[in-house]
Amino acid sequence: MPVNLTCRRLPGATLIAVAGQVDTTTSGRLEEYIDQHRERLDEHLVIDMSELSFLDSSGLAVLLAAATLARAHGAEVHLAGLQPMPARLLEITGAGRAVTVHDHIEQALGAIVDLDLVNPQEPA
Repeated sequence: MPVNLTCRRLPGATLIAVAGQVDTTTSGRLEEYIDQHRERLDEHLVIDMSELSFLDSSGLAVLLAAATLARAHGAEVHLAGLQPMPARLLEITGAGRAVTVHDHIEQALGAIVDLDLVNPQEPA
């Protein structure tokens, strides 16, 4: 199953929906998509994973690299709507500590609003 990626711009964040499967054959596409669609490095990145059925270590590495870059610029990566298999991968690897995980996309977006009220970002 291929990966399907869509993007929506929000105030202070980029929302990317990932559907299908991310593995060694598609993780490069995810990485390029994130790089191309993130307008500013200091904006939060929200990944809607509600339609992502499979994530392997190469896809996880892409998400962790995005989280590292975001943190270096005062932002965060938020993962929302994880299905059981990707959630288990984050759990057994401990990678869930590097990102913020939410049950639903609405929770992720609410967390970003709360973060920006507490720590407003200056334009880069």
